[in-house]
Amino acid sequence: MKIAITADGADLEAKVAQKFGTAEYLLIIDSDSGNFQAVPNLGASGQRGAGVQAVVLAISKDVKTVLTGWCSPAVRHQLTANGIEVISGLSGTVGELVERYRKGDLQKGVEAEVEPAAKGRRIDKFTLLQAARSAARQFASLLPILIGVVLLIGIFNAFVSEELIASILSGNPMLDTLWGACFGSILAGNPINSYVIGGELLKYGVSLFAVTAFIITWVTVGLVQLPAEIAALGRKFALVRNAISFVLFTAMAALTVVVFNLVTG
Repeated sequence: MKIAITADGADLEAKVAQKFGTAEYLLIIDSDSGNFQAVPNLGASGQRGAGVQAVVLAISKDVKTVLTGWCSPAVRHQLTANGIEVISGLSGTVGELVERYRKGDLQKGVEAEVEPAAKGRRIDKFTLLQAARSAARQFASLLPILIGVVLLIGIFNAFVSEELIASILSGNPMLDTLWGACFGSILAGNPINSYVIGGELLKYGVSLFAVTAFIITWVTVGLVQLPAEIAALGRKFALVRNAISFVLFTAMAALTVVVFNLVTG
């Protein structure tokens, strides 16, 4: 039977990661043979939808049990709904947990009720070092994305003229808001990227209506992640959620700009 253990490294000596959604790796282990596969978790950078991506990963690997330090109630529900047992509140190394699981020593009734960051445990040198390493890994994972955004902006500056932008975004508040929401919904990704791109669009003379709608839908709709959301939450829920988010947050973007203009007058 396959079990998945959240881990900070790619081997059995790695420490058990304390958050399911943002664990660096999921170690997929055959509890009978002991064979294992270290699968990088795409949600390790902590971006939006990290828990959903980890759920999809566990389901795709035909995992029957997940062992972790902490798992949010929503993610736990999605795992159990797909027939995956969740045992949380665990620590130690991956190898130790495998042995305890084989012997049946894990206390399945003991769960971590609060997120590790909220426990108020004593901060020592080891904890600080682990936090620094985690921050460094997240920054390293974000760096290629930021470099890609900078290169994309360079290409955009070279090949897209202000006349072309003006032909699409005419200055009409309603149409600009709608176009901005459409682009933001399609090009969903890390929130940091939307701020960088939005700032560059403002320099090109794009209206605040379009940029605001772009940023808001970028972080709330996410058609790029729709297949993963459908796999984890179901087709009907995913489609309805994205449709409602598009309508509501497009309207919110327009209202935000209107209020901003009134306040700054």
